[in-house]
Amino acid sequence: MSEPTPHRDFIRTRVTADLKAGVVDRVVTRFPPEPNGYPHVGHAKAICLAFGLAEEFGGMCRLRFDDTNPAAESQEYVDAIQEDVRWLGFTWEGEPRFASDYFEQLYAWALELVDQGLAYVCDLSLEETRAYRGTVTKPGQNSPQRERSVEENRDLFQRMRAGEFPDGSRTLRAKIDMASPNMNLRDPVLYRILGARHHRTGDTWCIYPMYDWAHGQSDAIECVTHSLCTLEFENHRALYDWFLDHISAPCRPKQIEFNRLNVSYTITSKRKLAALVEHGTVDGWDDPRMPTLRGMRRRGYTPASIRNFVDTIGLSKVDGMIDMHVLEDHLRADLNQSARRAMAVLDPVKLVIENYPEDSEETFEALENPEDEAVGTRAVPFSRELWVERDDFRAEAPRKWHRLAPGKEVRLRYACYVTVTDFETDPETGAVTLLRATWDPESRGGSTPDERKVRGTIHWVSARHAYAAEVRLYDHLFRVPHAGKVAEGEDWTEQLNPDSLQVVTQAKLEPSLAAAEPGVPYQFERLGYFTLDAKESKPGAPVFLRSVTLRDSWAKFEQRLTQEAARKDS
Repeated sequence: MSEPTPHRDFIRTRVTADLKAGVVDRVVTRFPPEPNGYPHVGHAKAICLAFGLAEEFGGMCRLRFDDTNPAAESQEYVDAIQEDVRWLGFTWEGEPRFASDYFEQLYAWALELVDQGLAYVCDLSLEETRAYRGTVTKPGQNSPQRERSVEENRDLFQRMRAGEFPDGSRTLRAKIDMASPNMNLRDPVLYRILGARHHRTGDTWCIYPMYDWAHGQSDAIECVTHSLCTLEFENHRALYDWFLDHISAPCRPKQIEFNRLNVSYTITSKRKLAALVEHGTVDGWDDPRMPTLRGMRRRGYTPASIRNFVDTIGLSKVDGMIDMHVLEDHLRADLNQSARRAMAVLDPVKLVIENYPEDSEETFEALENPEDEAVGTRAVPFSRELWVERDDFRAEAPRKWHRLAPGKEVRLRYACYVTVTDFETDPETGAVTLLRATWDPESRGGSTPDERKVRGTIHWVSARHAYAAEVRLYDHLFRVPHAGKVAEGEDWTEQLNPDSLQVVTQAKLEPSLAAAEPGVPYQFERLGYFTLDAKESKPGAPVFLRSVTLRDSWAKFEQRLTQEAARKDS
């Protein structure tokens, strides 16, 4: 057990105090997802907290699936959740558990409430139940069946289980207080009749416990010491306590709420994410624009970057919004240390070095990773004809332009100095189609004996050796920071960013990238971090995905110059 940092946050302060006071002997937490979708970045916070807290205090964390709604759940999601938890670097105690493992016990406890006169079978429809519930300012009304006898309620509930009644015709409700200011205490539904096949129990059951009835009691069965929930469950705590007060549960977990994770320019509503998949707006749950852990993994996010992000943003009792750039900066920080470097040209225009022999070629040594020189170097081939970025040339360069322009000397990364002498354009569009240049042979390796200063450095790829690939560039999934929040009658899908994906089909890559493997990060110099996509790549037709752009001070300065040049050109 590592020594926990005291008072790091209110949850760790509480756990430390409980251990010190002997309230608990060993910390037991759990991660209790509903298997009705793929985990997203919001779940990552809950995963890191539940597993990380147990690890930090020398306890244990269990993985339990709260599988109480067979109409929306499947084994596909169970498998995906386990895979994503493992990918983040966590393991759980024992085998995965399921609320469905406890269906018999939950049913028995429901009968305990019935026998105490604290639960009754209600015949109101779903719509009527909602209407009788009242509002936050108006108390609810008692169900006409609220005063049924214990004997009648037990008989009806047992017949519900036996399948004698049609779906939705009856529910079992707790008898608490229809005038309570806490809406969760207004005779909540414990069981509903639902003739759906369960992915684990099959057709054994035709009544299923509601989430609120199964969740807290499953924690109690597992003797969870600290039940960590997001803030929307704060008002449910009184209900969970009421349940535990009136049943023979073996343990009493301590529920602690924390703020959920909301990241700008995306959504974490499973219902809305599912809608994007079902309507074909995105290419599945693993689309790299999706905030699912599967989509983030495919895009090139690392477990370390996500865990560091979650650790940095901390915990509070107030919901808020974390800027997407904070998450991206953690990815950049991690990839900057681990990613190998390579050169790629995404919008190529040919540059011909006219005083370089046509049949000659040579190689230059380039660092694999300047942050870790122990990784070594790679050989980058060089020849008379090169590919350079179209945006790196200006026929009429603005002031402080340090890239290609007629008469301006520029350093080719790792290679030499070149000066553009002439260029050709398309007579119809005016687009530059060819650059002609000369090189200084004395500048081999990127420097000269006289050490003259050349401010600009650009990347390039030898045309003779170039490796062709498709490259996909991603932007935010939504145009607005608070995505998904709309006024009544508005369509949240109208907030989607139509430019969230740009496909580059004519990219030219240095030949070392022919050996790239899926999941291995690369920094395409000056362009960002990329990874080979295992899903879309085919032999001879690689597809690289941009994980995140570069965002250092140099990149910002270069972007400003480009924008300034564009304004002048227009």
